[in-house]
Amino acid sequence: MPTTMSTEQASWFCDTFSTLVSNVGQSVLGKDQTIKLVLTAMLSEGHVLLEDAPGTGKTMLARSLAATVKGSNSRIQFTPDLLPSDVTGITIYDQRTGQFEFHHGPIFANLVLADEINRASPKTQSALLEVMEEGRVTVDGVTYPQARPFMVIATQNPIEQAGTYRLPEAQLDRFLIKTSIGYPDRAATVALLSGSAQRDRSASLRPVITTEAVVEMAQLATTVHVDAAVLDYVAALCELTREVPETRLGVSVRGALAMVRASKVWAASQGRNYVLPDDIKELAPHIFTHRLVLDPEAEFTGTTASQVITSVLAKVPAPTRRGSEDSAAAAENQDSGSGQEAH
Repeated sequence: MPTTMSTEQASWFCDTFSTLVSNVGQSVLGKDQTIKLVLTAMLSEGHVLLEDAPGTGKTMLARSLAATVKGSNSRIQFTPDLLPSDVTGITIYDQRTGQFEFHHGPIFANLVLADEINRASPKTQSALLEVMEEGRVTVDGVTYPQARPFMVIATQNPIEQAGTYRLPEAQLDRFLIKTSIGYPDRAATVALLSGSAQRDRSASLRPVITTEAVVEMAQLATTVHVDAAVLDYVAALCELTREVPETRLGVSVRGALAMVRASKVWAASQGRNYVLPDDIKELAPHIFTHRLVLDPEAEFTGTTASQVITSVLAKVPAPTRRGSEDSAAAAENQDSGSGQEAH
């Protein structure tokens, strides 16, 4: 693997990414930006939390992505009576062999749809913590590795909906991106209504990428160049979120690392082999906002996490674009000729 992604590799990455967006977009109409964010999380080897009102297409988006990737997928319907073992699996004694056997739960899949995750108890929600962070599950003292790629797409209805539980801060921090879909525009709504006879639009999708190719793209994205000034910019943003009076808890180190990983994929998806400060600004509302814990007094006065992130972005000066481009060009020239064949 070269030190820095070549321009040819960046072009191939961009074309493949666009193909994935187009395929998912056949069933999730008019939501290309949300699709790009979810794909960015997948290629960053992270997880996504989709929060929106019922009936906006959260489950459809997750199903469409599962249909686009040729790999295993599962769906877990979170309910108040769901147990942790219903997610991770359980060890059962086999009388015929006289041994205990582990029966894998639905979490063991490449793409896992955790539907209405905030309807389960906090104890059951916490069953996802280890596997989302470390890619493994420990049951009865035995650790079972998860396959790659592995991605959880969790959906939740807004907190004010009846019968829901607030997700713990530790679990929210495990989600690389939190975003929403929103209602479609008029044109997309008309297109959906005209095809109302087709109940599951994702059923007609065909896989366009294998799990092996997903892992390859994820590895390739790690070679995107990030200038030291951009890294300092990310660190400064995270530090300020911890210092402003409106927050009780700012962006964690995990959140900063998530930003760097995602920004590399975001840059490559646009055909670049270097990250710009604009990439950080564009991703910040989706990667940083859900990691903040607001001060109760600020929350009482109506301050939102989104407003805090907007304020922080305005206060921290971004490094110049020219400097980032020159640094990336120098790195690319240094590694020219060692690129991997695009395929």
